[in-house]
Amino acid sequence: MNDKPAKNSPKSDAARIASLHTLNAVLRENASFDEALDAGRKRLKDPRDRGFQFHLVMTTLRHLGEINMVMGKFLTKQPKGRAKAVVGVLQLGIAQVLYMDVPGFAAASTSVDLVRKVGFSGHAKLVNAIMRKVVADGPGLIEHCDAPRTNTPGWLWESWIAAYGNKAARKIATAHATEPLLDITVKSDAEGWAERLGAEILPTGTLRLNGAGAIEDMDGYGDGQWWVQDAGAAIPARLLGDVTGMRVADLCAAPGGKTAQLASRGAHVTALDKSAQRLERLSENMKRLSLDVGVVAADVNTWTPDSPLDAVLLDAPCSATGTIRRHPDVTLNKSMEDVRSLAKIQTTLLNAAVQMVRPGGTIVYCVCSLQPEEGPDQITALLENRDDVKLSPVTADEIPGLGEALGDDGTVRILPSYWLEQGGIDGFFVARLQKI
Repeated sequence: MNDKPAKNSPKSDAARIASLHTLNAVLRENASFDEALDAGRKRLKDPRDRGFQFHLVMTTLRHLGEINMVMGKFLTKQPKGRAKAVVGVLQLGIAQVLYMDVPGFAAASTSVDLVRKVGFSGHAKLVNAIMRKVVADGPGLIEHCDAPRTNTPGWLWESWIAAYGNKAARKIATAHATEPLLDITVKSDAEGWAERLGAEILPTGTLRLNGAGAIEDMDGYGDGQWWVQDAGAAIPARLLGDVTGMRVADLCAAPGGKTAQLASRGAHVTALDKSAQRLERLSENMKRLSLDVGVVAADVNTWTPDSPLDAVLLDAPCSATGTIRRHPDVTLNKSMEDVRSLAKIQTTLLNAAVQMVRPGGTIVYCVCSLQPEEGPDQITALLENRDDVKLSPVTADEIPGLGEALGDDGTVRILPSYWLEQGGIDGFFVARLQKI
């Protein structure tokens, strides 16, 4: 996200090959975008090429519905077997013509070169013919297309209409096609760091940058003054209030953005995650940030603190449908069945979280999902089935600039369509509870 796209890089062939491998891994091997991107990046040394790879694959995935519609007009017979990779070449090529600042003739010629370089020279004429037609017709191919609907799977579209109405669903889908900016959370002195980095301070305190370049090279990163964290993701930890001296568990904690928030504000934090591998990354992040945090690899459902905690933050595993603008693969590898399965896990985790807290203590539950089953439905069921916990309503002053996200019951529903003029925000549901 933070590398500059390559335009005339001498290694752009390598970038396109890596892009094809990344796209095919996501579309045909059900790999996550992040995993596929990292694997592809190992092939590239030039930051410009890595930037181009990210931009090309991300653009293709964001507009995949439209791209497949266009491709379907000219590709009458789908390649079979290993030759399915040819479809990926066309998808990348069409993305460059319609959505990127790449000259049509260059997109066509490099697509033909790419199909040959990856071992499918027999399909070069097919790719050339289709790409020439796409270049000739250009934007007219998608002029009358309902892009938000076309790029959104039916089950998601219908679920959002049911939950939020047609107008809001359309705004959500539109927001998911936008490129997110870089959000960071600083340990302290937000105004000072905003000036040093040329960043905007959002109403909630997050710093937002545009065109930041490589993260590792930015002022303050190496000496642990800040970390990358979407503005929406930074809100749940803030709703625990003043945590100075409190014993707090961050459940399902990796990679550790919320852990860092709590520790930097003076809490005694235990970061818990089932994945030891993911905790390694969290530990590395805490080391860079010089934050002292307890790290425990354990199942939330079986772990018990030495004594009841003051507070617990549970960012539960979810379908992540609120983060599609950053993770467009969510629309491809998630289904309603996944939502139902994850909802059962969330119910179990939420009940376990309540058990960890002392009477009077606080539980913050959050998911980066737009699906009601994973958000408000979880809280409704919890309150119906337990008499030892109650809602602790969030107030408008706790989420400045996001008044429209505050529900009548004091829960928070952030939609990706909020703050579009400022660059958008990830979708989240947050509820604060108090142990009775």
